[in-house]
Amino acid sequence: MRQVLLAAVVAFSLPIAAPAQMRLDVSGVGATQYPIAIANFATDARVPEQVADVVRSDLARSGSFRVIDPGVTLSESAAPDYAAMRSRGADAILGGSVSRLPDGRYDIRYRLGDAVRQAPLGGESLVVSEHDLRFGGHRVADWVFERITGEKGIFSTRIAFVSKQGTRFKLNVADWDGENVVSPLTSPEPIISPSWSPDGTRIAYVSFESKKPVVYVHTLATGQRVAVANFKGSNSAPAWSPDGRTLAVALTRDGLSQIYLIDADGSGTPRRLTTSPGIDTEPAFAPDGKSLYFTSDRGGSPQIYRMSLDGGAPARVTFGSSYNVSPRVSPDGRLLAYVTRRDGRFLVAVRDLNGNGQETILSETGREESPSFAPNSRWVMFATQVNGRDSLVAITVDGRVRQRLTSSAGDIREPTWGPFPK
Repeated sequence: MRQVLLAAVVAFSLPIAAPAQMRLDVSGVGATQYPIAIANFATDARVPEQVADVVRSDLARSGSFRVIDPGVTLSESAAPDYAAMRSRGADAILGGSVSRLPDGRYDIRYRLGDAVRQAPLGGESLVVSEHDLRFGGHRVADWVFERITGEKGIFSTRIAFVSKQGTRFKLNVADWDGENVVSPLTSPEPIISPSWSPDGTRIAYVSFESKKPVVYVHTLATGQRVAVANFKGSNSAPAWSPDGRTLAVALTRDGLSQIYLIDADGSGTPRRLTTSPGIDTEPAFAPDGKSLYFTSDRGGSPQIYRMSLDGGAPARVTFGSSYNVSPRVSPDGRLLAYVTRRDGRFLVAVRDLNGNGQETILSETGREESPSFAPNSRWVMFATQVNGRDSLVAITVDGRVRQRLTSSAGDIREPTWGPFPK
């Protein structure tokens, strides 16, 4: 159980742009791919970012689209050449424009057309700062993804992860594709257990800076942080409740590690949830906030249990291995992701919570850890190691599409996927 009880030492620094370059490699395609042509957006010379390129990249990396570059510029107000798009194999065509406003912001307008029926499918506009032009492209891709598939896109979401270069550790926040990295935390000591608040404005983490593990909540916009669990012994493994008001944490204040509820602002008295002769740690809330999953060795080996917050005995939910840890529940409540040991290899698995309990192994190398779901429940991200080098992998829950993020700055680990932006 030592692996799941580690805590981190962090030191505060103002958010700064990380000089490291991220590399994203994609393999595999979805069960079906929708063919879409994305034209160049009409722009003037003052626009520093090609928004259409961001949209193409997002949709192609999703595995759900076959992106066609028609090699033409098409504004949202121009009539598409539907016959030409059909001849290229496209079922839809996206055009748009980006123009600079007098206040320095940029107006992004776009329209989607059905090339089969030769009819418009709708369009929208948004205004962003120059710094947020890539974010604007992600929002356009989200709109297209949802308009065609009926499901919310994840392209404007963010991820957090830890990087290590030499003896320096950083907590980083980035776009879903690893771009726009900023580093709100840095330390000469390890950083682990970052956890996003449900509204995406705060990250909880564990720090040893006071010579003991303490749970902090860090507000990203201001850099303000609060020690919310600084009790006797170890304070670790913070997990947010769905309403963002409380955190579940693992504390040793009364002996062995047990699960407690604390207020997210650090006020009040901890409420103890588990009582066992073993080690209880790694809590994770169900999306409805009525139950909690956690790791415990109360039965002799590390397994994942579920308990109601209204009381009652915890029930074991993982079998088939003597080692199952690090539970994470999908936002739709249908799947449980965790790390399982098979033949000495540590693999990421997902289990069906609403059906027959079918388990699917998603990873390959056997050195995986820290699974985290995307907010649309279609992807799982985790840390892995290949040839001694750490990287992050995001894979669709059906295993068809895989993305690998590596960094020129060194090893990256401890990923956590943020919520949909408000």
